[in-house]
Amino acid sequence: MARSDSARSASPARVWHKPPFIANPWLRYGLWLGVLIYLVWALGSLPFNWERISEGLPRASRIFGGGFPPDFSRSGLLLTGFKESLQIAILATLLGVLLSIPFAVMAAKNIVPKPVYLFGRAVIIVSRSFHPVIVAILFVAAVGFGPLAGILTLTVYSIGFVGKLLAEEIEEIDWGQVEAMKATGAGYFAILVYAVFPQILPRQVGLSMYQLDSNLRASAVVGIVGAGGIGATLMNAFGRYDYDFAFAILLVIIAMILVSEGISGWIRKRIW
Repeated sequence: MARSDSARSASPARVWHKPPFIANPWLRYGLWLGVLIYLVWALGSLPFNWERISEGLPRASRIFGGGFPPDFSRSGLLLTGFKESLQIAILATLLGVLLSIPFAVMAAKNIVPKPVYLFGRAVIIVSRSFHPVIVAILFVAAVGFGPLAGILTLTVYSIGFVGKLLAEEIEEIDWGQVEAMKATGAGYFAILVYAVFPQILPRQVGLSMYQLDSNLRASAVVGIVGAGGIGATLMNAFGRYDYDFAFAILLVIIAMILVSEGISGWIRKRIW
C-alpha cells in the first residue's frame, strides 16, 4: 500500500491544455503556411507606386502643416453642417430602429413560418450587403443631393445592423414564457408584446444607442458623396484647399462622437 502511494506521489502532475482549434498539426501548420504565402503574393502583386508614395509624404506634411492652427472663424457654417448631421443621424436611427423590429421578428426562425423567415432574412442581408457610401450614391442619384438621401441611406444601414442582432436575440429567448402565454390562449401578437418583446428590450435599447453613435459617424461619411451633413462641408473645404477649416471640421466631428459616447454611456448606466 505504501509502495503504491509513493508511486502516485512520484508520478508527474498532469496539466490540462486547451485543445487546438485544428487538431491535425499538418493541416494547422499548412494553413499558416498558406496564409503567409498569400500575404507575400498579395503584397508583391498589388500595383504599389513607391515613387508616388515617396512624393506624397512631403505633400502630406504640407497638408498637415496648413491645417494648424484650425480655423473656427466660419462657425456659422460649422454649426449648420453639424446640426444637419445630427438631424440626419437621429431621424435615421428612429426610423431604422422602428422598421428593424418587424423585420427582426420576420427573421427569427423560432416564431415565424419558414417563408416569412426567408423573406425577413433576405431583407436584412440586402440591407447589410453594401457600404453606406454605395447606398448613399444610389439615393443621391434617386432623390438628389441633400439630407433626404442621407436619412434614407442610414435608415437602410440601421435596419440591416439592428435587425440582424435583434433577430438573433429573439431566437435565444426563454421559450417557457411563450409556452405559458400559449397555455392561456393568447394570440400571436399578444405573445409578441408580453412574452417576446420584454425579453429583448434591454438589448434593443443598447443596440439603439450604439446605432445612434454609428449613424453620427456615418453621417459625416455619406455627406462626402452629397447626402447632406457636415461631410459635404468637409469635402468642399478640402476642394478649396482650406486645410485649416477642414481640420476644424474634423475636430468638431471628433467632439461630436465623444459627446455622443458620453451621453449613450450615461443612458445605459441609468437603464441597467
